[in-house]
Amino acid sequence: MSGSSDSSHDFSGAEIEAGRRLFAGDWSFVSAASSGASLPPMAGPEIAFAGRSNVGKSSLINALVGRRLARSSNTPGRTQELIFFRGPGRLLIVDMPGYGYAAAAKTKIAAWTRLIHDYLRGRATLARVYVLIDARHGLKTADDELFETLGTAAVSHQIVLTKCDQVSDTALAECMAGVTAAMRKRAAAFPELIATSARNGTGIPQLRAAIARLAAERAV
Repeated sequence: MSGSSDSSHDFSGAEIEAGRRLFAGDWSFVSAASSGASLPPMAGPEIAFAGRSNVGKSSLINALVGRRLARSSNTPGRTQELIFFRGPGRLLIVDMPGYGYAAAAKTKIAAWTRLIHDYLRGRATLARVYVLIDARHGLKTADDELFETLGTAAVSHQIVLTKCDQVSDTALAECMAGVTAAMRKRAAAFPELIATSARNGTGIPQLRAAIARLAAERAV
């Protein structure tokens, strides 16, 4: 599950179209897992979205599929389970609980943080984790534990910047440079990142294409 050499910025028109078709297909809720025992059986490839609380995971998933599939909220910590959605070709996408600050009891936060790390370490069908980073804030100390788990488990992961419409071009460029430099130090991480905005659609076609490419590779 380690990274490969493909570039997320180098997509053909056909790949962009494949991504559009993939996410225009039938997507539906599968299950919500609050413990390792309640995870659905491993089947097709899984793509997980991780990130700090309120980074915009659910909003990004909804932007990918073009409709309200994942429940989004302005309250940090609203997603407290692993939420599985199935799409075409047995592909699953997983909306993970946010880590870091959350408006919930510390014992509950600890439980779903443990669930996140257990899932990342033990899911053979996990093809890639997209780690969402708020472009307004960049990398934070709270991200380090997740990156350590991903690195130890050799899980392929890639940074997706969110809320890029809410920062200036200069601030975005600085954030991208800093994150890119940090990711070069992590063997399982893709050095390239994808800058997105769920609100205005920036980067959404590229992220769809990246996921479609990965799904096609796993189908071989």
